Amino acid sequence: MNEEIKSAAPVKEKGVPFFKLMAWSLRPGSTGVAMMILGYLTVFAVNTMKMPAALVGGLLLASKFVDGVTDLVAGYIVDRTNTKIGRGRPYELCVIGLWAATVGLFLCPASWNLTMKCIWIFIMYALANSIFMTFLNANGTVYMIRAFNNPKHYISLSTYGGLVPMVVVVIFNIVFPILMGSMATSQGGWVTLVMIFAVPMTLLGLLRFFVVKEKYDTDAKAGEKLEIKDVITVLKNNKYIYMIALATLVMNFVTNMGVGVYYFTEIVGNVGLMGALAAVQMIAIPMMFVLPQILKKTTVIKVIRVGILVVIAGNIINFFAGSNFPMLAVGAVLGGGGAVPISMLSGLLIIDCAEYNEYKGLFRLEGSLSAVNGFANKIGAGLGAGMLGILLGMAGYDETLAVQGLAQGPGAVMMIRMLYSLIPAALYFVVYLVLHLYKLDKIMPEVRRTNEENRAKAAAEKAEA
Repeated sequence: MNEEIKSAAPVKEKGVPFFKLMAWSLRPGSTGVAMMILGYLTVFAVNTMKMPAALVGGLLLASKFVDGVTDLVAGYIVDRTNTKIGRGRPYELCVIGLWAATVGLFLCPASWNLTMKCIWIFIMYALANSIFMTFLNANGTVYMIRAFNNPKHYISLSTYGGLVPMVVVVIFNIVFPILMGSMATSQGGWVTLVMIFAVPMTLLGLLRFFVVKEKYDTDAKAGEKLEIKDVITVLKNNKYIYMIALATLVMNFVTNMGVGVYYFTEIVGNVGLMGALAAVQMIAIPMMFVLPQILKKTTVIKVIRVGILVVIAGNIINFFAGSNFPMLAVGAVLGGGGAVPISMLSGLLIIDCAEYNEYKGLFRLEGSLSAVNGFANKIGAGLGAGMLGILLGMAGYDETLAVQGLAQGPGAVMMIRMLYSLIPAALYFVVYLVLHLYKLDKIMPEVRRTNEENRAKAAAEKAEA
């Protein structure tokens, strides 16, 4: 490990410099846009590549079996990494691979037969999700605690820093549907459309690697060799990470369904209004300025639970909205704003889980814990994109009618309405019930105090030796 990376207790520093905060936050903005583009894969494959919706959904679901292996392997690899530039930082270069594979999905030749199209899409999607995004999910928390090593900085990076990726994704949601209406009429148009975002997002996503260096080693078991059995022990004894993962899974399932395109086509009758709806959601952005103050008075998990109730209310409004844009706008603001705590603060819960592992005398394993949450992220995204095609197919959605611009049958229309409203509401309600079993926040003061005492004792003994 580089001599600049040193063992140290949390230090008292000033706030995170603005440029450093921006550089750190642009990478999740870049990957967020990539994931949103992957959410349009079903639309591209069905309408442009003329592939059956149910088959496309099955392919995306099948790729999740690959994820099941690569996520935990990636977490283990990150936790064992020791290089001159750090433990988590080297894996930031996977941003390049993520965007290359994302563009590759839309380069699938339309002239190929169905089998070749399936193979190509499966491979590219697996590369994007199972390899590159896997390492980018696994390294984030590992990188952060070694680059900043200050709990107050963690909150700033997760809240104020969370504004940047949120704004980036909102801008994408405004611009992409508008451009899609005029450009995504052929495969070449889709490729050009994706490249418009891929090039700048790759460059911006790499800023973190060049600007933010790892400076600290906070591993309580530094020097001890990590084995597979140690990872298994942690995952068997830390139930809280699975509760966090469930919330992440549901949020990404809902976000990545891409049902909005179908809803605004069949129910509203104007896909271009999706951009206007995304613009309205920016009303929720100021919430990020309030979160740090709220977190001084309550715990992260309580904020997330309240946010989930707000999301449920927003989705119920969506069901009754129909084509009423003002009602849809209210539902969108509630749904987007309520989901902010889950998307922005889950990293803080992962750090708490790592502290809990150390408290129990286990390896912290920020990488493996992040990999579990990342796995849930991708499972949710894959299920959302995959189940959309499957459920639409079961409800009688006809690709031929879509190509001809004709209305779908009542069964397909009702399924689109349910996927846009009551089904997400029901899923979030299950998450709300499960998160009431999360009790780690009540013992965290004792956990942190004990860990700090043990670290100070270990440091003193090392100095004497």
